[in-house]
Amino acid sequence: MSQVLSIIVPAFNEAENLPELHRRLAALDWNALDMDFELVIADDCSTDNTPQVLQTLRDADSRVKWLRFSRNFGSHKGVTAALLHCAGDAAVVMAADLQDPPETIPSLLAAWRKGNRIVWAVRNNREGESASTLLAARLYYFLMRRLSDFKPPPEGADFMLLDRRVIEAVRQAPEKHTTVFGLVQWMGFSQSSVGYTKAARAAGISKWTLRKKAKLFIDSMVSFSYAPIRLMSALGCATAFLGFCYATLVAIRAMLNLSPVTGWSSLMCVVLLTSGLQMILLGILGEYLWRTYDETRKRPAFIIESTCGLDRSES
Repeated sequence: MSQVLSIIVPAFNEAENLPELHRRLAALDWNALDMDFELVIADDCSTDNTPQVLQTLRDADSRVKWLRFSRNFGSHKGVTAALLHCAGDAAVVMAADLQDPPETIPSLLAAWRKGNRIVWAVRNNREGESASTLLAARLYYFLMRRLSDFKPPPEGADFMLLDRRVIEAVRQAPEKHTTVFGLVQWMGFSQSSVGYTKAARAAGISKWTLRKKAKLFIDSMVSFSYAPIRLMSALGCATAFLGFCYATLVAIRAMLNLSPVTGWSSLMCVVLLTSGLQMILLGILGEYLWRTYDETRKRPAFIIESTCGLDRSES
């Protein structure tokens, strides 16, 4: 019996792209790859006709399977949910907008068959993306590599293949406020990469708003980095040192009978600066405390409203 590859696709309002994605996946020479595939789509409570499109695809091809969230939980939760339900010997995680070309899958499989548990598809080039998007992506990956335990490829990667052993490890990590890409990279295992060109979006508009990008950055930094906590300590030490230096200056001038240091404006600037700094540091600490509290409440990371073709034992 040939092995099965699970194609994991999170989708939110991607009705225009899903039929073409399925067509291109089905067009691959699976006999030559000695694989069969299942397409597992995680519908993040789409508000367009994505559910109807999914049912149409399912009626035409039993390899299409899907789950639907009760509300919008985010694409990373969709990836996690689909991984928990997939049955493949390996899984490929890719976008629904066809920016990740399905034709890259044979290269991922070739690297996997060499014994690699995780294979990243690394972007050699990006097509059709604005300068601001490119800058934000490069800044994100640069900061992650420099300040956290998450070490993605410098060019960035969210198109990957995971071995079944890695999928089982993801099952054992029930964190809610994290990124699945950072999680699997942190796990270790043998890893390699293949290059590809990230295509322009086939249809529709990106659902990655500035708010979602900011949340991803905060979740990644808090989940995989000590830098925010260490920054608090460093700023505290620096502020204390400056205060000590200023107090020493005042004491020396007093002992030498020099005119005292005056200036209410300077004093107010110092008070406002330190107060603002304290509020920022409390906000950073609050992010950690909130995540700790949220984990202890044991609420599910996502709620699945319905499935088709999948075992619901893990929902």
